[in-house]
Amino acid sequence: MSYTKQIEVTLEDLDDLNHVNNVRYVQWIQDISKEHWKKNAPIEIQEQVIWVVLKHTIEYKSPAFLKDPIHISTYIEKSKGAISTRIVEIFHKITNTLLVRSNTEWCLLNKDTKKPMRISEDIQKLFS
Repeated sequence: MSYTKQIEVTLEDLDDLNHVNNVRYVQWIQDISKEHWKKNAPIEIQEQVIWVVLKHTIEYKSPAFLKDPIHISTYIEKSKGAISTRIVEIFHKITNTLLVRSNTEWCLLNKDTKKPMRISEDIQKLFS
């Protein structure tokens, strides 16, 4: 099950080259991942676990500029043990040009102990 949102590039998103800063893309990747989790996971589960990033792999394909309309989508590609692999794709909304594609490994932790825990079937079902 994917999750999408639309945004518009603002002045604060730009770097010295007047296109979206790479750091901003990372922020958007984290933001949509968190939003997807909060939208799908019941509060009872959210209160018991947390996610931490193990690895980001980000491919920058094309630049975006001020006022560009952006379409961001995310989905879980796979989960095994305590690790979930999440894909985020960022497109120019009008041209449908792929701007960025990321593959992020997230690790599920027990919120109290901060120790990794297996991703339960109940959690996996929330995103399939």
